[in-house]
Amino acid sequence: MRILAIESAELAGSVAALSNDQLLAQSELDASKRSAQTMAAGIVDLLHGVGWQPREVELIAVATGPGSFTGLRVGVTTAKMYAYAVGARVMGVSTLEAIAEQAPAGIRDLWAIIDAQREQVFAAQFSRADGGLWNWIGETLLLDDAAWLSQLSPGVAVSGPGLAKLSPRVPHEVAQLDRLLWSPKAAAVGKLAWQQYQSGRRDDLGALVPHYFRPSAAEEKRARMRK
Repeated sequence: MRILAIESAELAGSVAALSNDQLLAQSELDASKRSAQTMAAGIVDLLHGVGWQPREVELIAVATGPGSFTGLRVGVTTAKMYAYAVGARVMGVSTLEAIAEQAPAGIRDLWAIIDAQREQVFAAQFSRADGGLWNWIGETLLLDDAAWLSQLSPGVAVSGPGLAKLSPRVPHEVAQLDRLLWSPKAAAVGKLAWQQYQSGRRDDLGALVPHYFRPSAAEEKRARMRK
């Protein structure tokens, strides 16, 4: 199966082409520009590089959150428009699970975190099964920084862009993955989509939406004004 993967949970993002779970190519989008400015051109260049015509893409995998509100909207909207235009299937993937997917094989227990601003993080805990796949422990959480740090225990590993602000406060007995693995990448999104597609999961094009896990600042302001 030919898979186009999109990851735009941060300001820039990446796109990747996979054949089943085999990565063919991955391109980083220009971090000096917003993903809305670089996404379409990045996909065109990627497909040209692997020799695919746009209509040959069969599955479009996209990170659905948590992450940047704008970045997620751009990624999901691009995935849906592309899928509709060429008749491809779509698959939404958790950004936090994509971070876990990038962890080295020897890591068994992992927290993945993304900065949620306001001294908070989006966090999820995972445990690796014997077959190498990750199992969720609970759900995506929105936690105060201090509350998340208090839950860390010896033997667990941590990863994710949320460490950019919290790394110095992580206890010494907790393993921090290499900084190069913190940011989610399109390749991991594509591999997870393939795994989940193989397990029988299917996403509906019309129902696919970003998952922000908190109201936007504008929504919170409107809610306060109604009170």
